[in-house]
Amino acid sequence: MLKIGLIGCGGMGSVHANSWIALGDKVQLAAIADPQPEKAKEFCEKTGAKLYPDGEALLANEQQLDIIDVCVPTFLHTRYAVAAMEKGMNVFCEKPLCLNREEAELLLATKEKTGMKFQVGQVIRFWDEYCYVKHAAESGEFGKVLSGVFTRLSPNPKWSWENWFNDYTRSGTMALDLHVHDVDFIRYLMGREPDGFHTDCIRDADGVIQQIFTSFQYGDAVFTAEGCWDYPDCFPFSMAFRVKFEKATITYKSDEKLMVYPVAGEAYEPELDKMKAEDKESGINVSNQGAYTNELRFFADFVSTGAKQEIAPLSEGVKSVLLALKEIDVAGGAKI
Repeated sequence: MLKIGLIGCGGMGSVHANSWIALGDKVQLAAIADPQPEKAKEFCEKTGAKLYPDGEALLANEQQLDIIDVCVPTFLHTRYAVAAMEKGMNVFCEKPLCLNREEAELLLATKEKTGMKFQVGQVIRFWDEYCYVKHAAESGEFGKVLSGVFTRLSPNPKWSWENWFNDYTRSGTMALDLHVHDVDFIRYLMGREPDGFHTDCIRDADGVIQQIFTSFQYGDAVFTAEGCWDYPDCFPFSMAFRVKFEKATITYKSDEKLMVYPVAGEAYEPELDKMKAEDKESGINVSNQGAYTNELRFFADFVSTGAKQEIAPLSEGVKSVLLALKEIDVAGGAKI
């Protein structure tokens, strides 16, 4: 049984806590750190986990943890991930991995020095509908990929602790925090870096990026990704894609079904072996915990056996952050 230490039990941390519990006797949620103890109380009572006021206290007092799950705001990721690896603990770190190149290089160097296992929470790589498109591209079932359109749209995340999402120095803006999901998946889908890209941004009255439009070139194939998180409060969160292959087009939207539209034949909904996960109350836009449980199960198995090929390793998290940072730089910076 793997022992888990969870640092951060807010919106995403609560999702992870529920997912660790869903894995049953494969793991034990042994310690939780959060400066707001009411956030963690339910999980501590349910699992017997020890409660700590912050990540420093948890790491100082826990010596036998197998995995540290870092679910704090982005500006704290590197601090706790590095400290955990230096204590000989494997790390699962939420996305975006870090805020800048210097932090990325420190994380890579620490992993190289310590040899610890590391996975980044690029959960879309484990999302059933997106996995279907990835498999279609790898198998060649519908021929080669010709184009793709990806969107991720949200009302403003005002619910965050100390409103850290809206502090661009702590979140990197929506271009890094939200948009990085689609940046990462496009890279994953195509298996390499783009040949080039073009970016345009919409900014608020203070000059901070709130919406981004990027076109990525992969040879003859073109992908566009739009991200935005300052729609009105009543605007529903949505994520969607439309990927065109030579022999079919595949579409998905978070409130609609995955559909395949073949060049020859009728449209159909493909069967997915979706994990059934109980919906839980959380502070984020999570319609189902299945993909979050999938990614944590995968990492737990990887730590236990090391037999599986990595899907979202540290190196990939770094590359996706660096590409998003290049977009921000090309657009003129996070704030102008």
